[in-house]
Amino acid sequence: MPLYRRIPKRGFTNRNTKEIISINVSALERFENGTVVNVEKLLEEGVISKAADGVKILGNGEITKKLTVQVNAFSETAKAKIEAAGGTAEVI
Repeated sequence: MPLYRRIPKRGFTNRNTKEIISINVSALERFENGTVVNVEKLLEEGVISKAADGVKILGNGEITKKLTVQVNAFSETAKAKIEAAGGTAEVI
């Protein structure tokens, strides 16, 4: 029997998957009022360690500062919280 049939096969690796880094709204509280927050700014401040294929903001936590957030995706609650604080949520 050939070797490729004797070795066990484990799982499946999708070649088309994207690695999305997710952070919570509460992580944006460290920025100053009126700041434009984008992926480069998040890397610079150490909020995320790598950009991967994109960044998504999730709605866990509270935000009190007026920020302009420019990332790849938002959850509905995160977008609502950012806009309720007076900021804007822009998808890039």
